[in-house]
Parts: sequence; structure tokens; C-alpha cells
Amino acid sequence: MKFQILDIIPHLKNPITGQIVSTAERLNQVVETARKAEELGYDSFSVGERHAGEFISSSPTTVLAAIAAVTSRIRLQSGVTVLSVLDPVRVAEDYATIDQLSRGRLELVIGKGNEVLQYPLFGLSLDDQWDLLAEKYGLLRRLWREENVIWSGRFRSALTEETTTTPRPFAGSPRIWHGSATTLTSAALAAQWGDPLFTANAIQPRENYKVLLDHYRAEYERHGHDPRHQYVGSGSGAGGVFIADTTQEAKRQFGPVYEALTAGRNVPGNNSPFRDIDHAVAEGPALVGSPEQVVDKILSYHELYGHDLQSISLPTTLPFAQQLEILERFALDVIPAVRSAAPTTLWESADPYGRRPESVGATEPDAAAAVERDHAIHRSNNAFTH
Repeated sequence: MKFQILDIIPHLKNPITGQIVSTAERLNQVVETARKAEELGYDSFSVGERHAGEFISSSPTTVLAAIAAVTSRIRLQSGVTVLSVLDPVRVAEDYATIDQLSRGRLELVIGKGNEVLQYPLFGLSLDDQWDLLAEKYGLLRRLWREENVIWSGRFRSALTEETTTTPRPFAGSPRIWHGSATTLTSAALAAQWGDPLFTANAIQPRENYKVLLDHYRAEYERHGHDPRHQYVGSGSGAGGVFIADTTQEAKRQFGPVYEALTAGRNVPGNNSPFRDIDHAVAEGPALVGSPEQVVDKILSYHELYGHDLQSISLPTTLPFAQQLEILERFALDVIPAVRSAAPTTLWESADPYGRRPESVGATEPDAAAAVERDHAIHRSNNAFTH
């Protein structure tokens, strides 16, 4: 299994101490966490995007560019790029710039976002969110894979003149994942295109996310895509990660913070049913406990989900030094055991995108084109079943 750090950059007071860092300090913590994560051997770092609520992640491209400047190996991802409210031309330009700055380390994760207030902010109707996502993804995909694009659609003015966005991506189109949290639609869109899926695994019982993954895999097969490229990522719950010598000690230390944050969140339809720390540890996706407890929990989810990429989020209201201690302990005491028990081909030599960044010594062949060829060959060889 591979491991990602995700920061959607919440900017909150510690509910116990009332302390909060400045905006500048919080943003710099994100960059420093990414630098430290690379040093500790994590595989990727993801920056979220929100345009409403208590978050300062409205410009993830800026933050990822800063991270690209202080790292050289770790892959850079978004979590998620809220493509439904954005202009695909601008997304193609901005993220290709990050791909060039990082020399091929970018992989995008797109979605429609789970913050309903974003749509009126951008003059869009929430009723169109899924149609917006599908149409804009179709255009983004073409802009990164083709030059001289002519296009027309429902929600954006047509590209009537041949359009080639610049800069071009570093080595062919970066991989695009699809984020899925609540409905089958994003899972179906990912499967339609033969792309990987990232399940939020945030606040609902694990069985709810299993439904999305099952639908994704069934649709992926129905479309006849090569199963070698059917990668799945999973989140780790809204509670984040907290590790101590024993699970009881972890609950004692982190429980009051978790419960206060959970009690203070009142967003209808987006609240965790795991209101207390005992419930969250026993049945929820939060990774809180001893290293052994956390390893067992990730592997229990892997048995259900079969995922290749595990995303974790640090408890960002805690003192920053404590966050870095958790980051290091997870790297030393959890990751090796999970990697040994749950191997994956993601970002390895068998994965065309594993050979994409300059940091691994190669930029050819075009990974996106290689995956498309594999899909086409698989459909040709198995036409009788599709």
C-alpha cells in the first residue's frame, strides 16, 4: 500500500485550549508538513480545496507550488479539485504549471465538492453539479491530451478557435483520480473513463463506501477497461490520526478534542454518526490508537475495500510539534507493517505513471497514452464479454 497525507487546510481553534495559529503560520505548516513527509518516506501529499466554511484552501495550486519548491520526490495531489465550479482551461493551465515545476510529480483528484455554498458563490446552480462535473472533466481531459482543441458544451462558452493550453504537462497528461463521498455518480464517471477512484471514507459507516466501490468496479468491468489500472484510494475519517503507546492512552489524550470538534460541527447531511471517541475508534474510520491498533484497522478496511492508497490527515488543531511527532510515528510504526501486508503496483514499475516523474529517472513513454493502449487492447481481447 502507498500512503498520502491530505490537508484540506481547516483553520480552527483548538476546542479545548481555544488557541489558533495565524493564517500565515497555518499555511506554512502545510508546506513544512509536506517537506517532512517526503523526508519520512510518504508517497504523496494532497492539498484540498474549499471556498466556504472554516478553511483556507481556496488556492490549492499556490500551496502545491510552494510544496513543489521544497520537495523533490513526493507526489503532489489535490483532494479534491472542485472541478464543477472551475474553468477547465484555467485548471489545465494552473496544474500543468505545477506539473512542470515538480517535473512530473502531479496527479489530480477531481470532484464536485461537498460544500453546497460553493455553487452560488461562483454563480452556479447546485442542481447542475453532476452535469457540470461530467462536462468540465471531458474538456479538461482533452486539453491535457490534445492540442488545437475545438469544443462546445452547455455550461461554458465554446472554444471555436483551435486551443492549446500552455504550459503543456511535463510528460503527457497527469493521472486524474475521481473523488467519491456520497453518491454513485462520481464512481460511475471514474469507471466510464477507466480512471482510479478515491473514496472519502470520512464520516459514514464503512459499508456505505463499500457500495460506491462495488459500483465502481462493476462499471469499470462493464466498460471493458484493463483491470491492472483499477486503483482505489481511501481516506481515514474526519477525526484524523492520533497515535500513542496504547489505544486507551490515545483515546484519553485525543478524545476530548475529537468530541468537541465533532459536537461543534453542525452541517446537515455532513455530520459524523461517530459522536464519541469510543464509537469512532471501534466502528468509525478515524485512525486513533496504538500503532498495532491502527495497523489492524487499516488492514481491516483493506480487506473490505482492496485499496492501494491510504490517505491520512493530521489533527491540525493540536500544537504543530505534536502533529509532526504523529507524522513520524505513523511513518515508523505503521507504514512498514501495512506495506508488507498489502502490496500494490501503484507507482511501481508495472504502473506507467510510476515511471512518469523525472525523480524516478524517466519521463517516457507518455503514461496516459500507455494506459489508453492497455484499455483498448483489453477491450479487443475480451470483446465477447463486453
